[in-house]
Amino acid sequence: MKVDLFSIGHFTVHTYGVMIAIGVILCVVMGYYRAKRMEMKAESVLDLAILCVVMGFLGAKVIFVILSWKQFLTDPLSVLGSSGFVVYGGIIFGVVSALIYCKIKNIRFFEYFDLLAPSVSLAQAFGRLGCFFAGCCYGKETSLPIGIVFPEGSFAPAGVPLLPTQLFSSAGDFVIAFVLIRMTGKMRHTGDVGALYLMLYGIGRFCVEFLRTNEQGGFIGLTTAQLISIVFMIISIVLFIRNKRAADREDLMYI
Repeated sequence: MKVDLFSIGHFTVHTYGVMIAIGVILCVVMGYYRAKRMEMKAESVLDLAILCVVMGFLGAKVIFVILSWKQFLTDPLSVLGSSGFVVYGGIIFGVVSALIYCKIKNIRFFEYFDLLAPSVSLAQAFGRLGCFFAGCCYGKETSLPIGIVFPEGSFAPAGVPLLPTQLFSSAGDFVIAFVLIRMTGKMRHTGDVGALYLMLYGIGRFCVEFLRTNEQGGFIGLTTAQLISIVFMIISIVLFIRNKRAADREDLMYI
């Protein structure tokens, strides 16, 4: 695996950044294409994608800083300048910014949440591939044949077989994206696809955390990510109930 793709003078192109860029581009293109097919406002998809990407990166870094607070107080530049991000921070900031945008533009948030959920999962899948090449988010030591030995210069300990949790997460995100696309048009209520994304991602992340070693924080034996995963699963259940009630209210309007 290659941590760096190539260098020109002092400028280095990192594989992690390339994977992130590919994920973001595919997210925007896929969302725009599906919006056209579903006769939704494609321009709003572009606005939402750009907004969520910017706010997502900001949120991912903010939560990382919070979890690395002691190190941040002693050496803030090392934390801010690192490649450390927390995916859940990106999701939270992205969703909140999308809610605000939809409120301002007077468009239905849950319709666009359903539309973009598969695209977001696809972007996350490529992001996890970037994590694999960088060596971050690594798993526990293992003697299994699937163990990966990372090279010097990556974030993972070099020369030690580790579980490739990045690849597990990436595969899961690809599967989630596929499932969400297949379920589009088959779910009963507006917002159900978005709720399903939160549920599936929460379950997947909760399980993968048992195999990881570099998660910061935690409580009652669970990592911070697992606690947030539980919250996401609860929110998804609440959304399923909310979506059904909203649909029932709309039906009553035509009786």
